[in-house]
Amino acid sequence: MTKIIYPITQRCDQVDDFHGTRVPDPYRWLEDLDAPETRAWIEAQNALTFAHLDTLVARDAIRERLTGLWDYPKVSAPFKQGGRYFQFRNTGLQNQDVLYVMDTPDEEGRNLLDPNTFSEDGTIALTGTVVSWDGAWLAYATSASGSDWKTWRVRNVATGEDLPDVIEWSKFSLAAWLPDNHGFFYGRYPAPEDGQTYAGANYNQQVYLHDLNTDQAEDVLTYERPDHKEWGYDVQVTEDGAYFLLYVSQGTDRRNRFFYRAFGQDEMVELIPDLEAGYTFIGNTGTEFYFRTDLDAPRGHVIVIDVANPARENRRTVIPETEDALESVTLVHDEFVASYLHDAHHQLKCFALDGTFLGEIALPTLGSLLSLHGHREDDELFYSFNSFLYPPTVYRYDFRQGESEKLTAPEIDFDASTYETEQVFVTSKDGTRIPMFLVHRRDWEQDGQNPTLLYGYGGFNISYLPAFSVPRLVWLEMG
Repeated sequence: MTKIIYPITQRCDQVDDFHGTRVPDPYRWLEDLDAPETRAWIEAQNALTFAHLDTLVARDAIRERLTGLWDYPKVSAPFKQGGRYFQFRNTGLQNQDVLYVMDTPDEEGRNLLDPNTFSEDGTIALTGTVVSWDGAWLAYATSASGSDWKTWRVRNVATGEDLPDVIEWSKFSLAAWLPDNHGFFYGRYPAPEDGQTYAGANYNQQVYLHDLNTDQAEDVLTYERPDHKEWGYDVQVTEDGAYFLLYVSQGTDRRNRFFYRAFGQDEMVELIPDLEAGYTFIGNTGTEFYFRTDLDAPRGHVIVIDVANPARENRRTVIPETEDALESVTLVHDEFVASYLHDAHHQLKCFALDGTFLGEIALPTLGSLLSLHGHREDDELFYSFNSFLYPPTVYRYDFRQGESEKLTAPEIDFDASTYETEQVFVTSKDGTRIPMFLVHRRDWEQDGQNPTLLYGYGGFNISYLPAFSVPRLVWLEMG
């Protein structure tokens, strides 16, 4: 192989002193994205990269095959709000998925929001959508050029027209609609100083309430903690419309605080005041709040806290911890629908509100869930499933019938029947049993001579699950 001569990357003498610990940062100069030296370095790197890639004779054929395989219609699992159904779709090679609204989950519906029209160069992305409880309004957020800053707007679902409302300087927060649908809560930061929009640190996030058809300057400050400038907030409103919920995060810590306030009252109650564990609100029955938490249960369990009597000794475990990791819990049909990670693939199990096991929702094969939607009062659950040889497919589960029906299955120019997936287990040096998936042709001979693409990952509580990948299909076709 021809030796590649890389552009020289200059080093500087930058050293930071963190409480007496000196930390060199010789490439700090590259953080000035618009400096002439940085632009010249980027251009030199790109010139080297593309000069090498242009010599690869198989590249055009691979590009053509990848494009052909990727060009198939894609849909997400629909979600229901206020009697309407909403679904993201992609005709095949669109840069961003388009949001549709339907009267039934299996109809064509109509285009409600197409992010591909936001900008000619495709640099404005749709980064948040929240439909009001009555299904009449869509709050949607856009971000430009990969920034975390969000700008919120409001669209009339019936007419497809936007209100004049524009909400800026939001970041790291979704919106939460009021029970009467006349406005929503959102998190924002103080407007940055000139020249610091993308470079400055963000502190002192605040929660505001925005009323429809009003200017952002009229928004009401709902919560802030200037004594804890590093706290971040995400907002939620309970399905029964009784409580305003606040997730309180701190940096990238997986643990969170949890506060709430009953509508009609002014006091914010610090239900979980300390960073003791991760808490995810599932739903509530009156004053009884259900949480998925890893407190004293590293693989997760479901507990109930009666906020009328919240002392720790009064908490109850509803669904105990098991050998499998409890990844998420959704309250649908007055049941807990729990997604478990079992040997690196998903299982769906249903429990009554008292924790009684009701049964399992059978999934098509060893694979993973991409999304799962439903409300407590619904008789139906929508989910999207995929695996190595199983493209993302949408299902509807009927609780009354106890059966899943396939709503949408993509047609792909690939014969998966000549390949198979099997799971094996390997013992690591410390005795840990490691699950591994093998995807190969059915006539594969295990003689040690097969070209193999091997991938493994471990860390940060992130699992690498069976997932559909068009590039992987091309590797399979090439042997």
